[in-house]
Amino acid sequence: MLDRQLWRYFDWSLFFAVLLLCFIGIGMVYSATFNTIDLSDYWTRQLIFAVIGLVALISIAVFDYRHLEMFAPPAFLFFMASLIAVELFGTTQDTGAQRWLSVGGILVQPTEAGKFLIIIFMAWYLSWYQDYLHRLSYLLVALVLLLAPLVLIFLQPNFGMALTFAFIGGTLILVAGIRTWQVGLLIAGSVAGGFFLRERLEGYMIERIQMFLYPELHEAANYNIDQALIAVGSGGWFGQGWAEGTQNQLHFLRVRQSDFIFSVISEELGLVGALLVLGLLFFIIWRLLRIADMARDQFGRLLAVGVAAIIFFQTVINVGMNLNMMPVTGLTLPFVSYGGSSLVSMMFAIGLAQSVIMRHRKIEFQ
Repeated sequence: MLDRQLWRYFDWSLFFAVLLLCFIGIGMVYSATFNTIDLSDYWTRQLIFAVIGLVALISIAVFDYRHLEMFAPPAFLFFMASLIAVELFGTTQDTGAQRWLSVGGILVQPTEAGKFLIIIFMAWYLSWYQDYLHRLSYLLVALVLLLAPLVLIFLQPNFGMALTFAFIGGTLILVAGIRTWQVGLLIAGSVAGGFFLRERLEGYMIERIQMFLYPELHEAANYNIDQALIAVGSGGWFGQGWAEGTQNQLHFLRVRQSDFIFSVISEELGLVGALLVLGLLFFIIWRLLRIADMARDQFGRLLAVGVAAIIFFQTVINVGMNLNMMPVTGLTLPFVSYGGSSLVSMMFAIGLAQSVIMRHRKIEFQ
């Protein structure tokens, strides 16, 4: 039974910021889909996902995060097995990328949950061998363990998610405490890895980068980016009104419920609404970093940093994609974009951080 004193340290401001973002997300998914017959129930699905995510958040907050250390290695092996299954038996969903598994008729994208499994595993390894990371062999093992799932994800191909995993792993390794010369080694290794994978890059990602750098040569492919920029620009200070945006409601903007929902927010809620959403996201990141600073052990500290890294990276990439400042990668806006796997896993991650802050001090007996 959870001691009531632990709830004294529950981060309620973080909790309510997440709930507010979920509420905004449900409203914007409704606006983006209610007048499209085959998408009109997406907002109710998002509501159900939010409720499931809320249950996951509370459940994992109640659970003592320190017990996760014993599950870290088998969880990593399970994740690797799921990625291999995607490579062998996965489906493309007509996207050209083999990223999903059909489990009982339900499509599952292992990389969504895998983001948090890799955080748990890397946090376990880096905390368990904290005193040995100055040795090159232990650092190389950490890099190999990170590269194993990263390469499988890259080959799907899913460059955006591969970048996410690389950012998460790199951030955790740096925060764990390594020497300056080891940082140089990481940079050199990254460059070498880029050359090793250049043939794959020349196909999928070079095309994406060229679309970003030379839009005039890829007018058809850049159609949605153009529409997104029109949507963002037409919002003004206060927007055209909820469910009143022309680019959104007239269906000029594609995948508006997921990848480009920030454009819908900008068009219908204006600059003020967009800044509110970004403010909430960066408030959540700040609270997570505060939790990391207050954590009582290295494992909890790295868990909180990893969660903050995911939210920061996906926010920057998604918003940059909507503003044509970065290539389109398919990364969603945390807590706001439509998607069950993404929303539930994000809520689970917040639960992890709550578990850390709830146990950052020893129970005081009176």
